[in-house]
Amino acid sequence: MTKARKITGVLAVGAASALVLSACSPEGPATSGGKDVGVAAGQQYTVEPTDSGYADLGDIKTADGEIRWGSGDNFTSYNNLHADNYSTYNSYVTDLTGLAFFYYGTDGTIYQNKDMGSYEKVSDDPFKVKYTIHKDATWSDGTPITVADYVFKWAVENPETKDAAGNTVFNPVSTSLGEQVTGGLEFENFDSKEFSITFNEPYADWELLMGGIMPSHIVAEQAGMSKEDLLTAAQNKDGEALKAAAEFWNTGWDVTTKLGDMALYPSYGPYKLKSFSPNQSVTLEANEKFWGTPPATKNITIRIADPSTHAQALQNRDLTAIEPQATVDTLNQLQGMGDSVIIHQYPTMTYEHLDFNFGGGVFAESKELREAFAYCVPRQQIVDNLIKPLNPDAEVLNSRGEFFNFQKEYKDYVSDIYDGKYDEVDIKKAKSLVEKSGVSKPKVRIGYNKPNPRRSDTVALIKESCDQAGFEIVDQGAENFFGPDGDLSAGNYDIALFAWAGSGQVVSGQNISSTDQPQNYGKYSNAEVDAAWKKVASSVDRDKQVDGRKEVEKLLWEDLFSLPIYAHPGIAANASDLANVRANSTQTGLVWNQHQWAFVNKAE
Repeated sequence: MTKARKITGVLAVGAASALVLSACSPEGPATSGGKDVGVAAGQQYTVEPTDSGYADLGDIKTADGEIRWGSGDNFTSYNNLHADNYSTYNSYVTDLTGLAFFYYGTDGTIYQNKDMGSYEKVSDDPFKVKYTIHKDATWSDGTPITVADYVFKWAVENPETKDAAGNTVFNPVSTSLGEQVTGGLEFENFDSKEFSITFNEPYADWELLMGGIMPSHIVAEQAGMSKEDLLTAAQNKDGEALKAAAEFWNTGWDVTTKLGDMALYPSYGPYKLKSFSPNQSVTLEANEKFWGTPPATKNITIRIADPSTHAQALQNRDLTAIEPQATVDTLNQLQGMGDSVIIHQYPTMTYEHLDFNFGGGVFAESKELREAFAYCVPRQQIVDNLIKPLNPDAEVLNSRGEFFNFQKEYKDYVSDIYDGKYDEVDIKKAKSLVEKSGVSKPKVRIGYNKPNPRRSDTVALIKESCDQAGFEIVDQGAENFFGPDGDLSAGNYDIALFAWAGSGQVVSGQNISSTDQPQNYGKYSNAEVDAAWKKVASSVDRDKQVDGRKEVEKLLWEDLFSLPIYAHPGIAANASDLANVRANSTQTGLVWNQHQWAFVNKAE
């Protein structure tokens, strides 16, 4: 998966994958040997950046023009905060039409987003943070952004917002805010621009809780409630009173086939939604009500097409920037375009993995079969055949996004969590375990998002190996695998093949492997893992965080929660007359500063 794109709690991958998640430590650099991944040979800048964050473009005016970006799949929802909608493809839109109080720089550094406002820790005991919303922050329909939108956010992301039957009514990508701040927001009134939150205990990722919001005034209107009634129910976690609001929040912004009334999609970012043609494109235009630094270019069109066509489209100028799946053929094709394009090659915090389905199917109750599968999956061959031709230094990854091969901490970390037993294929041992399980020729459905040649090739290599051990491997790739009604959310798979995208988050993995968490698609549950994650989350001490994550990873290897395969190499490219394009190793990818892209000396 790809956006890293579930975010602020965690997030799933996609630029070339499909849903992604943030998973790595703030101190863990996304660079190797001190290289700044945001620098590419020949890249032009209107203002030279001074650090890994946004460049200060000064007093700029939005210029006419259209940036054309390539997406590999459809825009499906304006609500990217919903568990089923947190994808890279949706984030291409929502990251430009909204803001968080923070953003990730090119190396995973966390920066405050001054356009949204500011925040500061005001107390260690109790652990308390004060937020100030920008005084001019306004939805594009003219409604001020206030505490009201964050009160509603807290209720949405609170697992205790339940109906009379005890059912949670919202389905957010993250519940961290509600879990860490059970007391709610402290503020003067709903129209205030300031609020504070007091944490139950110190929290490792305290800076990341105030991510995106959805317009509470639109929810109230669609639910037939007054603002006061909606927010009072939100404060009280009254899911019964919020049922209509939850129904709209969960589904009302889905746009699979067409846009609804444009009034439903107010923006609070540099761009606003203009139009959408399913399977073709999404168009954004500069938001004239945006109070912050204006976007550099007036229009952005996100064109939806098979990623294998993106490089040719860039050469034809049908696209002006792309982030294709990194393949040797793509790199060669880009290099053949000469000075007309700028090529970005960089390490990423996105990792490919095979997830077992513990909620049903052949692996749910059989550790023997999980072990057999782990012994027959040719991880080294996958890396050798599919990744090393692009990155000769590529290695099999044995950490689940906590540290990456290109980080200095990786080797020591892995040596403490994994004994290397699945490094080499052992068909004999795998076959013995299949026989021991008592299941005759177990069928293994491997699901992933199509089209994706690398993943199709991965499944083919697994089939060639694991069928010899007595499995029947079935390629169950589907075009809507990550969709709201797709195989992943329905649990219609035995192995899910996708990627999680990392960033500056310490406990992103908690949302993936803890019991009943939104991104725990495989329904895995282990009380020891839950307890270990809680220890990590409640510490702001770096050493304790690392020790806790080691404890988690040991348990995940013991249970075979999943099989990590490799860290994704990054390749991106842009037309040489497009300035300010900078790669980013985190889940936000190349588009993290798309609002700053500007044409200079434009080619005809």
